[in-house]
Amino acid sequence: MAKKGSGVQVLSRAAALLRVVSGAMPNGVTTSDAARQSDMARPTAHRILDSLAAEGFCDQDAKSGRWLLGPELFLLGNIAGARYDVTETAQKHVHALAQQTEESAFFSTLRGNETVCLVREDGAFPIRSFVLYEGRRFPLGVASAGLAILAFMPQRQVEDYLAEHDLIAEHSAAHSPASIRERIADGRHKGYVTNPGLIVEGSWGIAAPVFDVTGFPAGALSLTGIEQRFKQPRRDEIGKLLMHHAHELSQALQQQAWNQR
Repeated sequence: MAKKGSGVQVLSRAAALLRVVSGAMPNGVTTSDAARQSDMARPTAHRILDSLAAEGFCDQDAKSGRWLLGPELFLLGNIAGARYDVTETAQKHVHALAQQTEESAFFSTLRGNETVCLVREDGAFPIRSFVLYEGRRFPLGVASAGLAILAFMPQRQVEDYLAEHDLIAEHSAAHSPASIRERIADGRHKGYVTNPGLIVEGSWGIAAPVFDVTGFPAGALSLTGIEQRFKQPRRDEIGKLLMHHAHELSQALQQQAWNQR
């Protein structure tokens, strides 16, 4: 039994490291940073990364020593994409939002207790936010996409999540359970949520949830930009536009899911 448990632990650690490397693309990540972000000792992280590289799941840059995603993941991703890829469907809504608002637009999806950005497109407005990009992950409740998803989960799940995860330590007192509950209540009332510069001062975000075939919030469309561009009444106008596209995308993804059954 001990041997089996150890194997499961190694697999879990390998998955954690792959997520860290993915979030650091395209520049890659050092062994030390990968170990720190995945909460494991540096020798352990290096050993697992070496094993992943031997299988083609990771690649280490010869000059910088940074770890990158490997070619085997590209091959597996192409195969999995035939069933799970939603980016093509989401892309047209992200494009429309970027064109209509001139802000940076995104589609993020739920993975465990995190959101991961899958699609980004910048609008015409010259000042942009680089907080969010393809592959970037945030815990639920942090950044507008994660807040939008959390806000429309069943209340019991929301309370369980807030009880089990301390977001203050890494993301400031603005992410206390009480503060998140206030933003959730506001989001449920309006249909969209707002991140008023809580990650980077002056960089605001607005998001609306995207629902799967069961009615569960499995993703979110979001927009980011400078604070001056998100003042009222424009904020409500953008929020309504986001809700419109989120509703259309929800219907499209639900139909796509039914067609695959």
